[in-house]
Amino acid sequence: MKNLFFSLIALVSVVFSANAQSNGGFVGPKAPSIAPMTVKQALDVRDDTVIVLNGKIINSLGDEKYMFADATGQVMIEIDDDDWHGVTVTPEDTLEITGEVDKEFMEQTKIDVKSFKVK
Repeated sequence: MKNLFFSLIALVSVVFSANAQSNGGFVGPKAPSIAPMTVKQALDVRDDTVIVLNGKIINSLGDEKYMFADATGQVMIEIDDDDWHGVTVTPEDTLEITGEVDKEFMEQTKIDVKSFKVK
């Protein structure tokens, strides 16, 4: 009975350690990373192009929109309230944003931010 108990404990620990080591998912080559570009360059690319920018949010425009700037210019960005994930930034913080260019007829070009990190 004692051996059965220890065998059961050993089996349970093997199962738990196997689960802790991997949550599953894809293992293999990754897509190449996107090289950062400037705001000026971002304003010249096609609609729906995925881009990476480095710069600062200089002010809030309201309704999840902000003005983002680097040394080459400014562009409106949109960050959904639920995408902040508790992170607070100021105009002094440099960010790396990844997003999609959104060009609509008769409207200012903006970047729909998918993710960001404070640098």
